Amino acid sequence: MSTSTPEESRSSDDVCTPDALLHSAPARDVTPEDLVMAAGRDVTPKTLDWARRKLESEGTAAIEKLLP
Repeated sequence: MSTSTPEESRSSDDVCTPDALLHSAPARDVTPEDLVMAAGRDVTPKTLDWARRKLESEGTAAIEKLLP
């Protein structure tokens, strides 16, 4: 039975990824496809039309409302 602690068993390159690297905003404007996928819907002509209308009326805030 090993008596080592978890810290002792980690390799020197086993580090946590900084939170800032895990979460990022899109580098470009939000597309209708982005909004459809963020809403958990299938990308279809109907959902793309919905997303285009929502983005036109709400701007990028439309996707921010879907994110936790």
